Amino acid sequence: MATNGSSPRARDTESSLEKVKRQLSSGSGRYLLQGPLLKRSETLRKWNERWVILDPTSGKMEYKIRRNETAIKGAILFDASSTITLSPVNFQGMPKYEGCCFYMGTPQKKDYFLCAETPGAAKAWVSALHATQLVLRAHKEAVNSLAGNGSPATLGTVATAVANANAIALEATKEIETAMKVSMRAALGLDTNKSKEGQFDDLTIMKETLRVKDEELQHLAKDIRARDATIKEVADKLTETAEAAESAASAAHTMDEQRRLLCVEIEHLKQAMERQMEQSMLKLRQSEEKVISLSKEKDQLLKERDAALQEAHMWRTELGKAREQAVIQEATIARADEKVRVSEADAAARIKEASEKLHAVEKEKEELLALVSILQSQVQRFVMFHVFSTSRVKRDMHKEYGCICLS
Repeated sequence: MATNGSSPRARDTESSLEKVKRQLSSGSGRYLLQGPLLKRSETLRKWNERWVILDPTSGKMEYKIRRNETAIKGAILFDASSTITLSPVNFQGMPKYEGCCFYMGTPQKKDYFLCAETPGAAKAWVSALHATQLVLRAHKEAVNSLAGNGSPATLGTVATAVANANAIALEATKEIETAMKVSMRAALGLDTNKSKEGQFDDLTIMKETLRVKDEELQHLAKDIRARDATIKEVADKLTETAEAAESAASAAHTMDEQRRLLCVEIEHLKQAMERQMEQSMLKLRQSEEKVISLSKEKDQLLKERDAALQEAHMWRTELGKAREQAVIQEATIARADEKVRVSEADAAARIKEASEKLHAVEKEKEELLALVSILQSQVQRFVMFHVFSTSRVKRDMHKEYGCICLS
């Protein structure tokens, strides 16, 4: 199904590709525009004469130091978005180049300042460059169209742009050749008013032109052989692009079939979603009722919570007071403990002092007892002495009394 659906698109693409191939491979498919230009150096800002070659079909612009050289000195890079315009200012400075300068600005911020032999030649170069930009833009749009699965009719635009660029290049070549003749006459220093010298100048110019054309034909033959390989490579790339476009068309057809299946699946899913939506609405109404009841419970719980918070605040206040009382009591207990410790220390000191006094009293008692015993012994001796003395006195008295009595 995908192959049948993409066959017309593939056939259109292939026919457009074949048309472009014929345009590129035919003799009218490419016309090189070449001629002398003054190019300002990028570093020294010095003007150098260069032989410039422009391929309008590919946008390739190269230059050599001299015309008969084979080595390419460099290339001037530009694309479809570059700025190419005639300059109202004479960059070169010499009066004869007034109106002959043009400017090329590229997106890479690289500027080129060029100067032709005559104002007509400068306009011809600018026209050819603008036509080349149209070819580049057409090529880019064709590639983007094929890569994006667009219409292959844009390949015909490429062929039209190439043919237009070749025609403009051909007209520009005539103008450049005229400018070269004028420049050559000025270089030879001949007087164009003299008919004989004028004929000689034309003959010289013709010979020089034939010689240059012969060299150009030789270089062109070499270039054609090299370009044939390039054309073949471009054709192969365009064929690959067509195959890619055909694959993209097949993929698009497959995607259309998948999209149809997806649409059916989406319809089923839509119906299922509608049923699920009805069930969800029923559940939503039930949920709303539950939400209302829960809101009432929430209000009640909020009131209870506020009451509990107030009670908790009251208990926190009481707890703070109790903590203050506990702190005061702890301080009182600490002071009482301190007093007890002081009392115990005082009592211990007093007990120790009393013990010492008791020990001293006991010692004094022992001393007194010893003294008493000594005194008792002395008293006993004294008593005994007193008794003895008394008895002796009494005896003496009795004796005296007896004596008296006797007398």
